Amino acid sequence: MSMNTYKHVEITGSSETSVEDAIRNAIAKASESIHAMRWFEVTDTRGHIENNQVAHWQVTLKVGFTLD
Repeated sequence: MSMNTYKHVEITGSSETSVEDAIRNAIAKASESIHAMRWFEVTDTRGHIENNQVAHWQVTLKVGFTLD
């Protein structure tokens, strides 16, 4: 079994569509500067209400990646 060392960072993604889309947006943006991502954990979910309707989702994630 290989011995890996991991680091994790906290990021927040947003979407007007869904929680899942907010997660995907966050991972996609993080992948531009974080390499070797391996896992994520949702730590917080929030929403914004306008005119008595859900207008926006925010999802905070811990993203883990392996160190070189």
